[in-house]
Amino acid sequence: MTYSAIWISSLTAATAVLASWVTSRGTARAAQIQANAVERTQRTVRVSEARRSAYVSLIEQAHKMAELYWEITDIHGSSDSRTDQVPALKEVRANRREEYGKLRHFIWVINLEGPDDVATAAENLRLTTRPPYRALEASIAGEANASAAFDQCYDPFWQSVLTFVSTARSAVHDL
Repeated sequence: MTYSAIWISSLTAATAVLASWVTSRGTARAAQIQANAVERTQRTVRVSEARRSAYVSLIEQAHKMAELYWEITDIHGSSDSRTDQVPALKEVRANRREEYGKLRHFIWVINLEGPDDVATAAENLRLTTRPPYRALEASIAGEANASAAFDQCYDPFWQSVLTFVSTARSAVHDL
């Protein structure tokens, strides 16, 4: 009888140790899965916040560029003679160059942050800033139809801003 009691107690102890080991392995695996899930969630949140910040910065900068374009249109529409407009246009050109540098910086950030369709929309926005700049240069140089050419450049620029906003909105919501 004592022999079977020792055997049963040994078997019970071994079963308890094995059950404890299996439970600890399961708990450790569950903790690892939970840690991985938290890490993925935090990474997704960080990426989303970084992208959103980059997108908002570019949109704000595009609005600043638009304000400069409106200022140029106002100068073109003023009653001042063309020679009186040139200093004002040169001042706006200097401001535009500074603001363009900021715009380009935000586009580089978006190229890094992605996704590709948003980076492409940002690059297209950048490309639409070239024709207004060329028209501004032509206006300063005294070309006859430069102000009309400048006015025709605004709509493509603004359409590229709207396209970027739409693309960025989709990217933010798809995360």
